[in-house]
This record gives sequence, C-alpha cells and structure tokens, in this order.
Amino acid sequence: MDLEDQEAQKPLLVTAPGRIGDGSHLAESDAASSSSSIAVVVASTAVAVAGSFEFGISVGYSSPSQSGIMRDLSLSLAEYSVFGSILTIGAMLGAVVSGTVADRVGRRSAMAISDLLCIFGYLLITFSQNFWWLDIGRFSIGCGIGLLSYVVPVYISEITPKNLRGGFATVNQFMICCGASLAYVLGTFITWRTLAIIGVAPCLLQLVGLLVTPESPRWLARFGHPGAFEAALQKLRGKGTDISDEATGIKKSFSNYQSRRCWTFFRRIISVLLQLE
Repeated sequence: MDLEDQEAQKPLLVTAPGRIGDGSHLAESDAASSSSSIAVVVASTAVAVAGSFEFGISVGYSSPSQSGIMRDLSLSLAEYSVFGSILTIGAMLGAVVSGTVADRVGRRSAMAISDLLCIFGYLLITFSQNFWWLDIGRFSIGCGIGLLSYVVPVYISEITPKNLRGGFATVNQFMICCGASLAYVLGTFITWRTLAIIGVAPCLLQLVGLLVTPESPRWLARFGHPGAFEAALQKLRGKGTDISDEATGIKKSFSNYQSRRCWTFFRRIISVLLQLE
C-alpha cells in the first residue's frame, strides 16, 4: 500500500530542470536570435544591391558625360552614339550567359565576376585616349551589368525568408534608380573621367562585402554541398533558430525538381525513338 501511495504522489508532468520561470529568458533569446537573423539578411542584401547601384550608375553615365567626352577625344556624334548604345549589346550578352555562370560558380562568385568586368571597363574609360578604349570599356561594363541583372534579384530571393522576400526584392529596382539619378547629378559638376572613377566604388564595396556574406543556401543545396548549405542557412536565420523544416523543404523541392527533369528527359528519348520507328 505504501508503494501505491508513493506512485500516486508522483506528478503527471515532469518539467525539465531550469525551465521553470525561464519564460522571459527564452523570449529574450528568441528575440536576440531573430534580430541577429534580420541583421545578416539585411547586410547580405545591402552587399548584393551594391551591384544594382552599379547598374544604375552605368546606365546613367553616358548622358552627363557626352559633351566632355566628345570635346576631349574629338568624337563625332555617330561615334559617341556607338559608345552610348554598345552598353546594351554587352548587357544582352551578359544576360544570355548569366544563368549558366550563376549556376556553375555560385551567386557570390557571379557577382564578383561582374564587378571585375565593370572595374575593367571603367578603368579603360578613365584612361582612354581614343574611340576604341571607350567602346571596349563600355562593352565590358555592359557584360557586367547584364550578369548583375540576373544574379542580384535571384540571390536576394534565395536568402530572405518568405514573409520578407517581396519587400527586400524591391530594393533592387530602387537602387538602380538611385544609381542612375546620382550619375546624372554628379555628371553635371565633375568631369567624365572622375565620374568613371566613382563608378568603380560600388564594385569595390561589393567585392569586399562578398568576402563575409554567405552563399545562397538554395544554390548550395541544389549542387550538392549539404554541410555548407546548412551552415549558410543557419547563419542567415540566426544561431538559435530551428532550420530543420526550412532545410527539409528546400531539399525536397530540389529532389522533386531533379525527378521531374529525369522524367522529362526519358519522355523525350521515348518520343524520339517512337518517331524513328
């Protein structure tokens, strides 16, 4: 009977040690983790949109610098028109290969490549002495911003949580407009060579920032880097955040994507064989 009494006196719910009265402590821990996560996402987005700012400066560069370039290098209107329009040709080429480059080398490396192309182009423009230096530099910048036009919004969408994705994505377009406006305003007060040097600054800032920003977790998961994938996702969401559900969802989405690709590939082979018969 004594044993039955002892069993009856045991509590039905056992609380883990150190949990009683720790509600405020847990809330503070969750808040700190959330703020840390937002800080990393904001900083990574700021680094990415430095490329968007560079895009805007490059688009707006040719308008205020026209009179100075034509005067200093004795260019005709037709020659300067080629200089202004060749940017779009380079941008088309950069856009065509942007998806392949971003998938092969990663989002961060793709942004770094575009920065190097833009820096090379602006240095050629800064020290140009003839028509060809200008055009090669402008074409190189076009290739760089064509690559940026794809990889920046993709990177932002892949690192931000679902509830913040739309708001963060708008910063890309906002910074493009800011860059174009700043280029036009500064170009009315400074020389075209100085403006070209200023165009290098966002590229350098982004290159430095890319050294500390995490790679896109979705790219890491897609191309088979499980350890780096979880580390990058944990860094973006905060140290104390449970990322298991999100990580599982990302992995499942890419496994389904690969299955659909394989099934589509086999269907195409079967259809070709049937046509041959």
